[in-house]
Amino acid sequence: MRYILAVPMEAFFDVLEQLYKKVLLGATLENENHDYIFYLNPASLDQDCSTAASSECPNPHGVQDKHQPSSANLATISAVPVCLKKHSPIRSAREVVLLQLTVIKVMITRILSVETDFRAKEKYRDTIKVLLKSSDIDSKLTCMFQNSDKLLSHMAAKCLALLLYFQLREKITFSNSWIAFCQKNLSEYPENEKAVYCLWTLTVIIKEIFKDTCSQKTEILKQFLTPFDTIFEVFYNSLFSQHFESCQDTSKIINSLICFLELLELLIASRIHLKLHFTCQRILFLKPSCVLDVITWPVQAFVKRKFIIFIKKCLLWKVGEDLCRASSPVLMPPDRHLDVDMLALADAVLRAVDLGLLRTLSVHGKPPCFGGDEIQPTCEHVPGPDHVILRAASLLIIKSVEIKFQSCASADEMKVDLQSFMCELLTFLKPHLQPSLQSHNLCEWISKVFIEQDDDMLEAAKASLGIYLKLTRQCKATESSTQEKEMWNHHTHEYGYNPHCIFLFLLKNIGFDSSVLLDFLISSETCFLEYFVRYLKLLQKDWAHFFTICKYFDVTESKDSINICGCSSSFVQDGSSNQTELSPSAAPGSPRSAHASISWASNVSSGSLSHLVISKETYATLQADSLPPLRASQSLVDYDSSDDSEAEGTDQHSANSKQTSLHQEAMKKSQDPVGTESQITSPKWEYLTQH
Repeated sequence: MRYILAVPMEAFFDVLEQLYKKVLLGATLENENHDYIFYLNPASLDQDCSTAASSECPNPHGVQDKHQPSSANLATISAVPVCLKKHSPIRSAREVVLLQLTVIKVMITRILSVETDFRAKEKYRDTIKVLLKSSDIDSKLTCMFQNSDKLLSHMAAKCLALLLYFQLREKITFSNSWIAFCQKNLSEYPENEKAVYCLWTLTVIIKEIFKDTCSQKTEILKQFLTPFDTIFEVFYNSLFSQHFESCQDTSKIINSLICFLELLELLIASRIHLKLHFTCQRILFLKPSCVLDVITWPVQAFVKRKFIIFIKKCLLWKVGEDLCRASSPVLMPPDRHLDVDMLALADAVLRAVDLGLLRTLSVHGKPPCFGGDEIQPTCEHVPGPDHVILRAASLLIIKSVEIKFQSCASADEMKVDLQSFMCELLTFLKPHLQPSLQSHNLCEWISKVFIEQDDDMLEAAKASLGIYLKLTRQCKATESSTQEKEMWNHHTHEYGYNPHCIFLFLLKNIGFDSSVLLDFLISSETCFLEYFVRYLKLLQKDWAHFFTICKYFDVTESKDSINICGCSSSFVQDGSSNQTELSPSAAPGSPRSAHASISWASNVSSGSLSHLVISKETYATLQADSLPPLRASQSLVDYDSSDDSEAEGTDQHSANSKQTSLHQEAMKKSQDPVGTESQITSPKWEYLTQH
């Protein structure tokens, strides 16, 4: 049997519009399910959207009048409208199909929402099930994918994705035609251009799995990925093996890259958060060089930017964070297999850096902006580097080094690697930082690069601290002489990863404002709490070193030519005097090499970094006085009862007052760098003792 639309298009559209309003409000549908199917079954439009489908089309239900609308509440029409008249206006036909797709989309969204009334939700669920059984809707929607009308194509893909997810939720088996459609198009890339539509649909489905509040996400995703696991690897190899330079239409490759990158991020996010181990979820870690090679392609800057940020998010375990944050625990249990994969990715990044990855990055040109990179003729263009790439590339290297060092047992190997990669990074950064990075305070690079991005700055500081702690443990096991320790201390400044300098530059960036630190502590958007706890544990063991650097920060602010990083080698002790003096190597304006050789040994003057430019007696007093406050802070988490807490609070207040006065008295006795008595008190020292 065949059907002809016997009513005006406007009347049919009005019926759909009434149905849309009901579903949008979550109202219960009163009619039989089949009554609604006749209005929801989309008519097919041809490729160019120039006409509606044929006025005669197969009846998907197999009968003529059995399931006609039975209620006058819908509309009074004389026949079932499955197809649109050939001579209907083009605009009206398009609008009807778009409204049909919109009603289906909203109906499924209502089914998935916890706010929908149970009775209404059951009615919507039954209606969609009947629609899936009574019409070949999968094929109709896939036919719309390549329509020249982009809005229609987008809505068809979105609607199909929701229908497929509904089938997953309801444990309805996918149609073989849909699975075959995806497998065929993905395996035939790049000859087949329909692959991008498959990628987009699959991406939407995984997003819906993440957004759902049900407890069966892992099972649903497993069911979904099983038919596509092998074909994803085939597509991955085909996509990244293309020769970009020889392609005539590069826009198609870029479109495929961006679509697949979004899907790949979701696959890795599901690996981290849902604990599945499909090959398609590990493909990046198994073949990381394919993705890294894209950064070296002669492709637009925004593509390189997306890939660098993607790899950075992988190393930080932040892929899919927008979808996973609400439902995933902050601290996830250790995953040995994922740790191995992250190590493989970090090694691949460092190998690429060795081969000159940073030299292929162009950080000049138009700055990235919301809405594009075009500057209006009336607006002034301020030249400058692309800080997004600078931040991402910097964090990429520092995090990769930290991950690699976690599994490295050789101190010498770590020292050589760190020196090499930090030299490469600092050489890359120096031309682009304004004001320029000075050779006497290389530890400032983190504050300068990440000053506009708090979360990345703290990730970089935490990674740098992890590197320092790992090397410290290894060096303590091997170093024995004072000179070796001096070389180690000198090295931390020379290559910009001394944790005390980095922390003080962070405080300087926020104006030593304790309210900003409090915001960082209570915020879930940065890793400051984790970083701060690890740093305070270090500070307990390294208080004298911190105090020395605080003093030299003040000296440097007042005398810009003083070399902070040389403070570890600037003291020699005079055997005939009770004072310590500056060595000639620390004289203002003394030259210092910005780039050292790979050799670990440096020409460092003898002396200890912990020696202050104060009398020995005062220094000994400060060392002794610095311990009690730390012990007091440890006891804050060891109360047996609330009474103990109150008593501790009183004692702590008096102890803090006493320690503050002792430190202030000691500082009054301190000497300036040239040996004369001074009244300088470090604001960094006061800040930390008072806050």
